Amino acid sequence: MPEPTTPTERSRGYCVAYFGNVWSTENRTSSHHIARRLAACVPVLYIETPGMRKPALTSRDARKIWRNLLAWFAPPRRIHDSLHVMTLPQIPFRSLPLAGRLNQWLGRWRVKRALRRLGFTRYLSWFVVPHPGKLAGKLGERLVVYYCIDDYSALPGVDEAAIRQFDDELTRKADVVFVASSTLLESKRALNEHVHFSPHGVDMELFARSSDPSFEPAERVRSLTHPVIGYFGTLSEVLDYELLTWLARSRPNWTFLMIGLVASPVGELAQCSNVVLPGPQPYEDLPRWAKAFDVAILPHRMTRFVKHANPLKLREYLATGKPVVAVVTPETSKFAEYVYLATDYATYLEAIETALREDCPEERQRRMASVAGTSWESRFQETLKVVEETLDAKTTPGLRP
Repeated sequence: MPEPTTPTERSRGYCVAYFGNVWSTENRTSSHHIARRLAACVPVLYIETPGMRKPALTSRDARKIWRNLLAWFAPPRRIHDSLHVMTLPQIPFRSLPLAGRLNQWLGRWRVKRALRRLGFTRYLSWFVVPHPGKLAGKLGERLVVYYCIDDYSALPGVDEAAIRQFDDELTRKADVVFVASSTLLESKRALNEHVHFSPHGVDMELFARSSDPSFEPAERVRSLTHPVIGYFGTLSEVLDYELLTWLARSRPNWTFLMIGLVASPVGELAQCSNVVLPGPQPYEDLPRWAKAFDVAILPHRMTRFVKHANPLKLREYLATGKPVVAVVTPETSKFAEYVYLATDYATYLEAIETALREDCPEERQRRMASVAGTSWESRFQETLKVVEETLDAKTTPGLRP
């Protein structure tokens, strides 16, 4: 990523209040990639906004609630001169009387206070999550951007009706909307005519290291039995654990390396002796783990959320050059020339075996070339151009309401 600079002439002195996912998570999303590049151009207050999912009666969620309560009193923390991060907890029990009003009132007070503390006087609001969207247009911002990554109301464990309402309201309010999946275009354009398709980018330079023969794999994978069938990302309800368990038991001589935070019960998968669950790893180290993959997999359950998702990991896998096996979705089908696609358990196993058999240096280069022109920097520049044009139109009388 380029080093942070002072605000450019293009920014015209604007700053950005950016509402995104938890900043410190190992599972990097578009939220993080875009925010880092914004902060190389303009000052950014990154506002991590937990509370989309309804809490469960678990010790993990209890700890999260306690950390979020403490965050109310913490000032923005400095990442570098142009990027500060603060936490904006949301009361997740939206069925409680006045919960929504408290979230809006307390959130507006806390964000405005942080903006004043940082000296932000002219700014845009940029939302990558929908549940703080009630604040859109109420912070004194000049422009509202909604960068919609997923069909958020279809996320497991959320209040579907409430999140859909937040999502729709924010879509209507925003001056410009971006969607990462083409399947969301129609529904968003029914609410706002200023909707743009902005698919994910990829950190090509980072993940291409996996294909370098001199690049050392992570120490913990050097003794694994091959072939290694690999995955990195959060292990959540969107994964088909039954499929993974069936695959692991069908091929006990294969190693299934599942890297990431275990965010939901994995069932019988954990009992399989050929399944390795090393937990979350730093983003920058993922290419060292992927170095051990013989095949990379996207073992998703076919849900509404997955149907509308544009998996960032697909591009990261292709950037490593490794063969990729995925379930058929509208977005994975766009890469059918480079990815092995499956529709059920039997075809998934067959696809992995075919991928192992057909892998060769020429195929690795072809897979890498398929995403070589889709860097995060190029995606960011495309997005920034639309935002600047929208800002120009909004500030020029007669061009746009």
